[in-house]
Amino acid sequence: MTELGPGFEILLQSLVLFVMLLGLVGLLMPIFPGLTVMWLATAVYALVESANLNMDWVDWTLFVLVTLLMLGGNVVDNIIIAKKMRDVAIPWRSVGISWAAGIIASIFFTPLIGVLASPVALLAAEYLRLRDRRQAVISTKAYLVGWGWAFAARFSIGVVMTGLWMLWAWY
Repeated sequence: MTELGPGFEILLQSLVLFVMLLGLVGLLMPIFPGLTVMWLATAVYALVESANLNMDWVDWTLFVLVTLLMLGGNVVDNIIIAKKMRDVAIPWRSVGISWAAGIIASIFFTPLIGVLASPVALLAAEYLRLRDRRQAVISTKAYLVGWGWAFAARFSIGVVMTGLWMLWAWY
């Protein structure tokens, strides 16, 4: 039992779980750092629990695992998308245009518009570069496949992070 009482513990766990679920949903948006948001929730939880002297070696081990998953997930995400895009020789300039369009559209409109703007911008950039609609569509398809696989990897990692935190908080 924490020194701040069971009510505080329930509130803290509820807030952390809410933020972790928000991070999972946020993974749908390519520019939303869902895994990092989830990790920040567990870091706050670790700090509060540590201040209340409720962290043992198992808790710290689980926190380290969550940290490693977050770091690995953020790297793997970029590797998967970049690999798929480079497999069809999409130049970094087109990738940058796509990325910038997604961010700008997300800022000025909504993240959903940003998700749509990114492949549309890539299609346009590749069409202007290649002057071949079929090749531009192939490039855009590679981006979308890469994004899909990257999302699956990030989401799976996020589910494991949530499971580890739940084990930590409720064991």
